[in-house]
Amino acid sequence: MTIEAVYLDHNATTPVHPFVREAMLPWLGERWGNPSSSHAYGRDAAAALSEARAQIASLVGADPDEVVFTSGGTEADNPVLLGVELTAPRIVVTAVEHPAVMAAAMERARAGVEVIVLAVDREGVVDLDRARSQIDGPVGLATFIAAQNETGVLQPVTELAAIVRAQSPGALVHCDAAQAVGKVPLDMRSLGVDLLTIVGHKFYAPAGIGALVIRRGVTLHPRSLGGGQEYGLRSGTEPVALAVALGAACKLAAGDLEAEAARQVTLRELLWQRLLARVPDLVRTGAGAPTLPNTLHVRVPGVRGADLLAAAPAVAASTGSACHSDHDSPSGVLGAMGIAAREAMGAIRLSLGRSTTTDDIERAATALIQGLACVRAR
Repeated sequence: MTIEAVYLDHNATTPVHPFVREAMLPWLGERWGNPSSSHAYGRDAAAALSEARAQIASLVGADPDEVVFTSGGTEADNPVLLGVELTAPRIVVTAVEHPAVMAAAMERARAGVEVIVLAVDREGVVDLDRARSQIDGPVGLATFIAAQNETGVLQPVTELAAIVRAQSPGALVHCDAAQAVGKVPLDMRSLGVDLLTIVGHKFYAPAGIGALVIRRGVTLHPRSLGGGQEYGLRSGTEPVALAVALGAACKLAAGDLEAEAARQVTLRELLWQRLLARVPDLVRTGAGAPTLPNTLHVRVPGVRGADLLAAAPAVAASTGSACHSDHDSPSGVLGAMGIAAREAMGAIRLSLGRSTTTDDIERAATALIQGLACVRAR
């Protein structure tokens, strides 16, 4: 009998939740219509889109007409970095941004825009005092990741946004909240940001749907031209089923955000204690920093994380981000934290989800401990 692996890679992608699937299924069958059509089928589809926008907006403290649907995080991040008219030729990012932000920022740098990269400390958190000294002049755009996708470390977005605005009141501030939405409370007004990225498949909607929330009054250049859908920013017929799914995922998250986070924290800490009891030299990344409730990032001295996971096939986890092309090199995020390449190679990311149980944690801990014994015995 094949033993199903314990899935601890929810930061890479989540399964579609039954509640979300049930919400979208009618739009894959008995309900259809182009939201731009004026007849009853079109009006029905348009109403479904409106409801989804309202559900998304409610979760992140926005208004429904500020929600623009995208295909995911990259299509939300890229238009911000590439489509904003800069009031000053300087962009601020952190050293631990997702590639969808960092690569786009480097594209602007090649066009002559100065990119200021804010340093992080050993825990992976932006050093606010150093940030104040680095942001020493006018800024056109700043973008800050809410939760680092590899380590799960939460960034002080509110404080960073305030630092930027103190220097440049007219600057636009973007937050890549791909890993944070649906896991921790977020309110874009309280954060002090103008734009917010949401990614559906990180919290139980299907892959292929996301959103960029744009504060009313902010102007972006369209990245696609055509029929003018999505307020003229993303032409093309909207995928109603996927949009409905994203709205349902937001409604699901809003219903039990604190309780589910607390449950996952309990399981995460149980996993850490089980591993530490048998692997006393295990190092926890970001141990002194606030982190996502579901994420445990550890480093095993003297062992490659890839070798450990290969020796523990009963656990489905990763050594880092699924969005990086080179999985056999040290993480740039860990490098930015000052962690040596040799130590970084021992990293594994264990990310829990709604379906994770105490039994899963016990099974995963046992499998990882046994796998480590095999690797170290070689």
